[in-house]
Amino acid sequence: MIINVSEAKAKLSKLVEMACNGEEVIISKNNIPLVQLVSHNPKAKLKLGLLKGQIKMQDDFLEENAEINAMFYRE
Repeated sequence: MIINVSEAKAKLSKLVEMACNGEEVIISKNNIPLVQLVSHNPKAKLKLGLLKGQIKMQDDFLEENAEINAMFYRE
């Protein structure tokens, strides 16, 4: 739905409801689209430990590595 600014002011509650229901709502001025109303979707909360037991690291993961040091420090 495309609606002009002055109409949108009068029908804002209905337009917000339409956008929340997935409908496309575009507000225009002088027949030029300006903004699109979209529903806010908050990011999902992170769940700690989601991959616990699924990732395996080598025992020497935290040990220094001469090859990597040479790349970073040009030794």
